[in-house]
Amino acid sequence: MRQNSNLIVMNRKTFFGILLAVVFAAVQVNAQDLDHYKMIVKELSSSKYQGRGYAKGGANKAGKFLEKEFAKAGVDEVICQLFTLDINTFPGKMKMWVDGKKQTPGVDFTVREFNPSIKGEFGLYYIDTANYNSEKIFADLEKPENQNVFVVCDFMFSYKHGKDFKRMQSKDFAPVAGILFTWEEPMKFYKAYGEKVYPKPVIWVPYRFPKDAKTIKLDMENKFLKDYECFNVIAKVEGRRHDSCYVFTAHYDHLGNLGRCVYYAGANDNASGTAAVVTLAAYYAKNKPEYDMYFITFSGEDANLRGSEYYAQHPLVPLTQIKYLFNLDMIGDNNPVQYCEASDEGLRGFALFEQINKEMHYFEALNRGELAANSDHYPFASRHVPCIFFENEEGDAFKYYHTIYDTYENAIFSTYEPVFKIVTDFIERY
Repeated sequence: MRQNSNLIVMNRKTFFGILLAVVFAAVQVNAQDLDHYKMIVKELSSSKYQGRGYAKGGANKAGKFLEKEFAKAGVDEVICQLFTLDINTFPGKMKMWVDGKKQTPGVDFTVREFNPSIKGEFGLYYIDTANYNSEKIFADLEKPENQNVFVVCDFMFSYKHGKDFKRMQSKDFAPVAGILFTWEEPMKFYKAYGEKVYPKPVIWVPYRFPKDAKTIKLDMENKFLKDYECFNVIAKVEGRRHDSCYVFTAHYDHLGNLGRCVYYAGANDNASGTAAVVTLAAYYAKNKPEYDMYFITFSGEDANLRGSEYYAQHPLVPLTQIKYLFNLDMIGDNNPVQYCEASDEGLRGFALFEQINKEMHYFEALNRGELAANSDHYPFASRHVPCIFFENEEGDAFKYYHTIYDTYENAIFSTYEPVFKIVTDFIERY
């Protein structure tokens, strides 16, 4: 009995020792994943990549970094899928003065992605939105004292009178040199409509823009890139079965430069989703999956989904073989409610996501919005691929979306782990 008793005590010690070791090892693995995730976000949002845009080669440099990261993760294959795009960029001069006072790009103003170069001093013509009369406005603009002016107006107001503002922006309407739209801060910048250059510039300024300013002085340069070569980075982890596959996607490109000194780091948008896709690849490289897994980081998303659209037209495997696709975009935030979109064919999967979340409490809720052409899932959803889009909206980081403040210093990592877990749980049960 004594020996048996001692044996029982030793077994308990051994059991708890093993249990502690397993728990410690699990904690270490999770911590390492988070460390790896943070490292990638920090790297991609650094000045080395100049906002992962096109004019200074930042996007392609980021793509080469990801190619190496996938290889280090132990995947079975890495492929760079080339494509080209036309894109307008601003790597040169980006200067603006208001009544002689110099303005800071990204803070006091941004430009529309289709702007041409412009240099000179211009008067200002303020639209009277309270007593709007288009006939009077166009008659005023034809007067000699109002030639070669920038029209100043609230951006949202212009939507109500789009035909009038389209006429002002026309190259055939000589009195107007360009338009200043007032908008909320922080100032946002976009690339979606940069595939061509418009005849007149449109500049966004904050609502605090002075209501009595008389002139602006501009010295801005654009550089249009024709047939610019980009590439999607695709990693594959082979499963035990090859008749179907899962696909993880995220875009690694961002907005690039606004002049020589300002770049958009894009820590949340979308270094966060890209980093998650790389760590998922590392996870499945170490844990052989049932089905083949593809991990695709797209370029050209901020240029109107060009990379994902190209892949959808030139897939490595037939789109009909995709069991489910997961698109991760801006998941670096802290909203306890997770925003999602699902394709029609992905709704059965969304029900499973809701069931898993109800059981595991990864998020307070999953908020499914209407499917839209707002990220890289859309070219697949429109081709009837079962898919879901994760984007953590309205958290503390979301206010920095498409601004110069979306930096690693402002990055939030709260939603990485629950997104990682809900996706991997889903695959186990789907």
